[in-house]
Amino acid sequence: MNIAIWILIFLATFCFMEFMAWFTHKYVMHGFLWTLHRDHHKKDHDSWFERNDAFFIFYAIVSMVLFYLGSYTTFWYGWPLGFGILAYGIAYFMVHDIFIHQRFKIFRNANNRYAKAVRRAHKMHHKHLGKEDGECFGMLVVPFKYFKNS
Repeated sequence: MNIAIWILIFLATFCFMEFMAWFTHKYVMHGFLWTLHRDHHKKDHDSWFERNDAFFIFYAIVSMVLFYLGSYTTFWYGWPLGFGILAYGIAYFMVHDIFIHQRFKIFRNANNRYAKAVRRAHKMHHKHLGKEDGECFGMLVVPFKYFKNS
């Protein structure tokens, strides 16, 4: 197996997951599975966990299935695909759940332009409490308009 191809598949999968996050958020979370995502916009419970966390479980299962296929079949590219999804999930969790929503109280003092732009963009999305009119974007690639005055 060529290491360069493995790395290329991994990086392409990681980048594709940014599109998948945007697509899933706009058309699934703010679409037919709004019932699971709603508590992320308007907390209606006392639990640390949200119904919205079910989306993490879905992508974790996809990643694990790809690892399984990479291990027990000739589908060797299940490994870089699975690791690409896993790496994106870790990055998303760090940016969205830890940095923005402070589910763990770390990264509180980050004030560089990217950090400010990510917070501003996410705040604009969360100002809408309903299913409609919430601007959706990827979590790692932030629209340039949010870099103004950062």
